[in-house]
Amino acid sequence: MCRNIHQLHNFEPPATRDEIHAAALQYVRKVAGSTRPSQANQAAFDQAVATIAAATAALLDELTTAAPPKNREVEAAKARARAEKRYAS
Repeated sequence: MCRNIHQLHNFEPPATRDEIHAAALQYVRKVAGSTRPSQANQAAFDQAVATIAAATAALLDELTTAAPPKNREVEAAKARARAEKRYAS
């Protein structure tokens, strides 16, 4: 899985449409193998992003869990600590 796609489920506040769109964009870029499609492929690329974003939003709306929601700041701090450990010189 692409490292830039982050978990979006079970956060307080819930994932925004911008976060869902960013995840869909990263997914399409990964699958397509390019970050910027040619003009000939732009419409297909944009349609794929929109379709995946809609499917992701629907999935997040339907998922349920008994776990308490995660705090975004706490999870971001954990990720920074893991990165510091991983990339320490």
